[in-house]
Amino acid sequence: MFKPLPMKQVLIQLLLDDLPQASLTLAELGSFSPNSADEYAESFPNIPGKQYRDRFQQARSRLQKIETHVQLTPPGKSLVTHVISDAELEQTNEWLGEVWERCSAYEEHFRRLTDEAHMLDQLEQALDNFSSLNIDLALLHGERLFLDLHIGMLPSTHVPQLKEAIGLADYLLFSYMENAGHTHVIIIGPKSNRENELSSVLDTAGFHALEIPPELQDEPGRIRQDLQLRRQSLDLEKQQREEAMSACADELRPTLEQCRDVLIMAEPLVAMEDAARSVGELAIITGWVPVKTLPTIEAELRRTLTHPFSITATTPTREQHSQVPTFLPTNWLTAPFSSLVKQYGIPRYGEINPTLVFAFSFIAMFGMMFGDVGHGLVIVLAAWLGRNKLNSFTPFVICAGLSATLFGVLYGSLFGYEHLFHAIWLPPLSDPLYMLSMALLWGVGFMVVISLLYIHNRLVSGELSHALFDTNGVVSITLYLSVLGGIYNLYQTGSFGVAPASMSIVTLLTLLAFKLIETHATPGERMLVATIETFETLTGYISNTLSFLRVAAFSLNHVALAIAVFTLADMMEGTGHWLMVIGGNLFILILEGAIVTIQALRLEYYEGFSRFFSGDGKEFTPLTLSLEGLK
Repeated sequence: MFKPLPMKQVLIQLLLDDLPQASLTLAELGSFSPNSADEYAESFPNIPGKQYRDRFQQARSRLQKIETHVQLTPPGKSLVTHVISDAELEQTNEWLGEVWERCSAYEEHFRRLTDEAHMLDQLEQALDNFSSLNIDLALLHGERLFLDLHIGMLPSTHVPQLKEAIGLADYLLFSYMENAGHTHVIIIGPKSNRENELSSVLDTAGFHALEIPPELQDEPGRIRQDLQLRRQSLDLEKQQREEAMSACADELRPTLEQCRDVLIMAEPLVAMEDAARSVGELAIITGWVPVKTLPTIEAELRRTLTHPFSITATTPTREQHSQVPTFLPTNWLTAPFSSLVKQYGIPRYGEINPTLVFAFSFIAMFGMMFGDVGHGLVIVLAAWLGRNKLNSFTPFVICAGLSATLFGVLYGSLFGYEHLFHAIWLPPLSDPLYMLSMALLWGVGFMVVISLLYIHNRLVSGELSHALFDTNGVVSITLYLSVLGGIYNLYQTGSFGVAPASMSIVTLLTLLAFKLIETHATPGERMLVATIETFETLTGYISNTLSFLRVAAFSLNHVALAIAVFTLADMMEGTGHWLMVIGGNLFILILEGAIVTIQALRLEYYEGFSRFFSGDGKEFTPLTLSLEGLK
């Protein structure tokens, strides 16, 4: 659990006829990760199955589009597998093409109905602007020989001024509807060469013209009735088409599920891509497997393949570690923590698996910052009740709640009450300085552990100089601890101490010398860069350690919020008092719970992960049968 599983690079040599069965067998085992066989490109120049892959991609695309119309039941885990031949895949592809033509016809019909419904919505919206007019809207269409007519709306406050202004040009204004501070008006006047002046006046008044769609050719009431009839007819047609589509789906579903299973079984050979190569009747497969699964793979291939084959396994060298995929084993408890680690990145092969370190430190810090028996138990209960939505993250939330409960027992806190039972340790607010010192000690321990992990990872990678002298190496952590020891002596005795001072100077000069060697520049620039980087190393340790003061700060903040809630509750009586207590605790639970989670993650990612692994590893992605559906 503390390291990724050891891997072997395998080379399987077999006859070309056995390649499909080998791919299927490896996918069923789910412990083989294909890897490009480029180094064998000269002796095995061909990548078999191009036509097979093209046909598979087309069939999968068709099935994915069909699944938007026909819901398929999930494939069963008891799938009886067999090798899918070219002929069977071609037949499947052709049938899916025919089905897609039927589905696309339905899709086109539904699109037409949707467009028509959208047009009706627009007509009804336009009709709302003229619903108060009791005239045939056809009379308002087109140009008139002697009349200049404008229909629109403007802010109600501008109507009197506009009415006076256009009256000077012998225009009349009639308002017919008020709506949300705007007045709908009709402006009528004689045709003349003063229309440009009128347009300027209308613009100044904020007049917005309303277009009458050509479909509106009757009185508004009759038009609305007609639109309602058209909508009813449209809804009926849509219902009929949906029923026809549902009947079609029921008819096609069993065969579609069979086609889906065919594609699932054909996918392993396609997924091999250039990990499988051939020349004549010979073929090879290259990839990575965990060491412990190698005997099982060999035995299963011997059972399923018709012809003889050979399998060669080699241990990757240090130089190959960057190419080796990292397999992080998980179980139901560690899976959510592993997911959060992967959000930062994947450790390189051979590096420490940070999942358990992350799980322990995150859960501990959450409890320290959010220690309360009542709040912790509420989190546990909420996680259990919401387990169907949380899925694999249920253990993560339950562990956080249990940690909060445990520290609540240590702090003597139950829903903010600190007098209901005796604290096993101490209430945080009773000695804030002690809590801050404990948070600093936790930070020091965290930084030491992280530096040790960094040193291990660099040694595994063969980078001895970085393990000894780099920012998080042996010399740096020694400098950090010696400075801390000197500061502690200074606090206790008033003297920094000879031993810590000597160790600090020696490690500081050693670190400076390493930075000078590592830096490639002119002498003056090299000295400047090395001095700054050495100074950053020391201040980085100190600032990262001080970041852990937030662990104590939030534990104090938790108590302070509870005191604020009870102070407000004591200002009320009866029901109001208890409503304030309950509401305040909910506020603390939701808001501070979220903030504490974010702060704990921040400490893990920035003070932890960023120091000991780069996160640029490759995740082990085995060849599998996609029993959860095609992606």
